[in-house]
Amino acid sequence: MALYEHVFLARQDLSQAQVDALAAQATEIVEAGNGKVVKTETWGLKSLAYKIERNRKAHFVLLNIDAPGSVIAELERQTRINEDVIRYMTIRVDEHEDGPSVMMRKNERERKRRETREERD
Repeated sequence: MALYEHVFLARQDLSQAQVDALAAQATEIVEAGNGKVVKTETWGLKSLAYKIERNRKAHFVLLNIDAPGSVIAELERQTRINEDVIRYMTIRVDEHEDGPSVMMRKNERERKRRETREERD
């Protein structure tokens, strides 16, 4: 089986519970095809560089997947149909990152920077 990273952007007006349900739905599709979702990360509501379908922000979600290509094709087909998902991208990788992704490490660094700045004030 091959390793993939699947990132999707959900509409800004969805609640966090609805975004989690979208991630769970994607996980079910992968597992139904004998694949496995190794890790799921929700990066939160972030600003977009430009408007996409009248959305200035979107909920970002990353799935690390270990599955055959046919399962990925079905996942992308289902994602394309879903009106709550405004963009998605799936790439094949040689190996998954251990620990948190780059986006999660970035959030952690920014949080620490804010805390140290508040302590100085």
